[in-house]
Amino acid sequence: MRLLALGLALGVALTNLLPNSVAAQEWPARPVTFIVPFPAGAAVDILARSVAMKMSESLGKQFIVENRTGAGGNLGGAAAAKAPADGYTFLFGTPAPIAMNKLIYKGLNYDSERDFEPVILVAKSPLIIAVRADMPAKTLPELIAFAKQNPGKVTVGHPGNGTLGHITSVFAQQFAGVEMTNVPYRGSAPLMTDLTAGQVDVAMDFMPTYVPLVNDKKIRALAVTTTKRATQLPDVPTAQEAGLKGFEATAWYAVVAPTGTPRDIVLKVNKFVNGFIASDEGKNVLEKNALQSVGGSPEDLKAFIGSEITKWKPVIETAKITM
Repeated sequence: MRLLALGLALGVALTNLLPNSVAAQEWPARPVTFIVPFPAGAAVDILARSVAMKMSESLGKQFIVENRTGAGGNLGGAAAAKAPADGYTFLFGTPAPIAMNKLIYKGLNYDSERDFEPVILVAKSPLIIAVRADMPAKTLPELIAFAKQNPGKVTVGHPGNGTLGHITSVFAQQFAGVEMTNVPYRGSAPLMTDLTAGQVDVAMDFMPTYVPLVNDKKIRALAVTTTKRATQLPDVPTAQEAGLKGFEATAWYAVVAPTGTPRDIVLKVNKFVNGFIASDEGKNVLEKNALQSVGGSPEDLKAFIGSEITKWKPVIETAKITM
């Protein structure tokens, strides 16, 4: 009887240990959802759909992209954070819902550091510092000098309060020791229109949509904000090359899962995405969308998110950026 009781107790203990490992071995047994917190057609959406399509083909189960837009990425972020941690919901997001918004928005109903499990940092994308075509400043040092000579008179547009373009504008001004007048727009389209028309002096925004305007000489690109040059604008220096030593501000795209998602599943997704961005197909997708591949481990992403929060927190607090 004692042996039987011991056997039953051991069986119960082993059963309690099995669900996560068994689920991970069978994964995916049904469709998997990538929540994208921005509209279809955005760079993060295109990248997520490319990864989802390849995973569907390779793993034999459907990977679905669901666009949950609104509140600067917070609606999609909250939906992913509150989803079951069973490996069937991931957030394919940007700095806003994964890191920055917790520093900007008051009363968020999720905590990105607490509620998300890092999976992989997929890619980075530069922002562009561009000026109207007839701007006297022809280089970034000349723009900084001009702004110092004319404090508050140079207008710098960004695609909205609290966006990475806004925060980068504030950071660049703090970094260079200049004062410009920030002009918020509702998205990139009206900002590009006004920059082309000469209604605003400078734009700091995501680079890809500005490339055709630069190539057509309708605006002038002074710098990109990544540490290496963008292949789409090879003649445009980085901000560091242009004199802002140590300056970096990048858009980035990452996959995270609800905290508690089985480790085996996290590692499977990580391995697959690493393989995709290293493949010829993945490289082609990244190049077409002005993205620079990153990859690495979940721990690499965790460290990166921590460094981003550390870097941007004092910038946001000093500028009193709140939403």
